[in-house]
Amino acid sequence: MINFELYKVFYLTARSGSLSKAAKELYITQPSVSHSIKLLEEGLGLQLFARTSRGVELTKEGGVLYTYIEQAFNFISLAEQKMEELRSNTSGEIQIGGSDSLCKHYLLPFLESFHREFPGIGINLVHGTTPEIVRSLKEGKIDIGIVRLPVTDEQLHVREGITIRDCFVAGPKYRELAERDVSLEELLNYPIILFSRNSSSRRFITKQFLEQGLVLEPEIELGSVDLLIEFAKIGFGVSFVTREFVAKELEEESLFEVKLKAPLPSTRVGIITLKSVPLSAAAAEFIKKLEGGSGAEGAAANPA
Repeated sequence: MINFELYKVFYLTARSGSLSKAAKELYITQPSVSHSIKLLEEGLGLQLFARTSRGVELTKEGGVLYTYIEQAFNFISLAEQKMEELRSNTSGEIQIGGSDSLCKHYLLPFLESFHREFPGIGINLVHGTTPEIVRSLKEGKIDIGIVRLPVTDEQLHVREGITIRDCFVAGPKYRELAERDVSLEELLNYPIILFSRNSSSRRFITKQFLEQGLVLEPEIELGSVDLLIEFAKIGFGVSFVTREFVAKELEEESLFEVKLKAPLPSTRVGIITLKSVPLSAAAAEFIKKLEGGSGAEGAAANPA
């Protein structure tokens, strides 16, 4: 086992790209940093850094090592944070990952309620697609992930949250689609607007079309649910969204739900955590709120 301190020197040097900056952060001399890196390279039998005019940069082998060491330091920092949170449930921070739409339309009422009850606990939100959230969880960058199910991974503990229903919506230009039953095949005759390819909602609707032998090719791809809503409103086409997230627009009739001959199956929101990492008291309390549906008043907590 190589001395852990050598990995610490390696990590800080790689992160800063500078021997002098690492030395300053470690409160040691620059020659000491160089010596530690040399010892680590000799122990591993690989060159980890290459000198440049601006400092040092990782070699290919050093880059591979860094991906693992970075995760280790993330978990160490997380462990220290959890110890502080276990000592006192009045401070600390919860790292939560989820998509923009889930954060805005589902999480917000719970965050408001939790903040009122525990004002000393900070909340940091990390946005991303389901694969990105799962990766962040495994790398120790977040405590809790909020994703669309299904998610199958033996390393994860998956709790089921609310049921959500997806639908196609259109603005006044295509209002006639809300006044008669439309098949998925017929819907392909209209411009379709979808979320990015790596999103779980995109995979879900693509699967529904494939099961009927249909290939879904959108005319427009967007990276934001808010843009999906706005593009449908002004007549660019028919957007695929979560119904609970456009309840206001449907009520105001700035959007109309497309009437499908065969309703789409509902899906659920999932609350994911790592099985191998104990939750802090604060994170456990937040999950309890999610499971109990005890967020602030609003349709996101109890969708119609």
